[in-house]
Amino acid sequence: MSAVIALVAFIAVIIVWNVVVKRNIGEAMIIGWVVTSLFAGWPNALIFGLQGLRDALTEPTTFAALAFVFVSEVLARAGMIQRLVDILSSLLGRVPGGSAYAATASSGLFATVAHSGAAIVATIGSITIPWMKRSKTSGETAALVMSGNAGLGTTFPFAAAFFILLASPTVAPSLKAPDVVSTMFITGAWMVVMRLIITAVIVRKRGVGRMDEADIQPLKLTLVKGWTSLLIFVGIAIPVMATVGFTGEWVRERVGEDAAGGISLLLWLPIIILILGLFIGRKTLPRSTRAWWQYSGEVAPKLGIVGITMVFAFAASNVLTSIGLAEQLGTLMEVLDGVPKIAVVAVVGLILVVIAGPLNSASTTAAVGPIAFAALTAAGVPAAVAFAIVLVFASSEGASPPGAAPLYVAAGIAEVNPVRIFLPVVMYYLIPTFIVGVLIGVGVLWIPTP
Repeated sequence: MSAVIALVAFIAVIIVWNVVVKRNIGEAMIIGWVVTSLFAGWPNALIFGLQGLRDALTEPTTFAALAFVFVSEVLARAGMIQRLVDILSSLLGRVPGGSAYAATASSGLFATVAHSGAAIVATIGSITIPWMKRSKTSGETAALVMSGNAGLGTTFPFAAAFFILLASPTVAPSLKAPDVVSTMFITGAWMVVMRLIITAVIVRKRGVGRMDEADIQPLKLTLVKGWTSLLIFVGIAIPVMATVGFTGEWVRERVGEDAAGGISLLLWLPIIILILGLFIGRKTLPRSTRAWWQYSGEVAPKLGIVGITMVFAFAASNVLTSIGLAEQLGTLMEVLDGVPKIAVVAVVGLILVVIAGPLNSASTTAAVGPIAFAALTAAGVPAAVAFAIVLVFASSEGASPPGAAPLYVAAGIAEVNPVRIFLPVVMYYLIPTFIVGVLIGVGVLWIPTP
């Protein structure tokens, strides 16, 4: 069981280095890869470690993860997110709690292209938290709504956690990206619906009024100014429809299997969205080579952390595969024979939620995602459903105090003591996220499967 012990050591290194030593997650992943490689013994430690790193560097999902980070930065810089929020505010601003509903809906829209909880809170929260406070509600309530929305980035494709889990040794043999794209879009939609219901409860219980009239523009004006921002979702739809479902089948019938197989979702999604973003936001984006160079310097630290995290998470997964993790986990999963599916789903969910407390969703998925997926599929959960609920449980990062980074970002914008929303965020968001994950796992809430 050396591979299982190596997995436990990998998890321990991530938690200790990130939570106890308080160093960044990129460093934790590098150390985790080294420690994992050592379990192969000499000279396999060197051989497997370098082979795993080489494969990780050529992994298409590494490019896609970095591309989506850059795309989300460009869209925010181009002002497209602001224009989407303005449209939602025109639609919802005069409804009691309209600013809270706009915050939730716009977080869901932004989450489809930006998958960092902290980025969602920083971008959407900087606009909507002041609006909520002007809608006769407390700073604590405004911060509560935004920190609870942070996890949406994980439940839509294509978050870092999505790629990490997809490339893991227990998932890669049974699922590819096109198999779970529609699954994760519907899962993300369920999570938005859950949050809209929670927002309605918060509006009623904690009191959120109508938006200040000064913050509401006529719908006709916001549509004229911002309709082009909606084209981003056309950019998402085109490659998805060309590769998934009956539309993908239609494309294959007309261009042939070989040509259709050349349409890479992970390649074309960020490219098409980026082209649209550059065109639509051309007036507000940098215009000179020097300005772009300066802007790249601002974005580079974020790309660096994501890139290092992804590469070394994949490298460690490759090493675990080489030393037999899948086979050893299969042996361990035999003890779950006869255990009711709902019990397995609930236990796996609790483990993921607890680990997501000190870690973010990507780290949680890298640490325990593969073994959680194996446990769920061994209990009879369909592979695509198991994939989805691992990400649902891991998405609790913004609602898992005291280690929830998005919570502190929201509290900082709202200028409130973050401790004051620890209990509310658990009650309003963490527990419902766990419940929804269980309901999806046992088939009560439908999601598509291949």
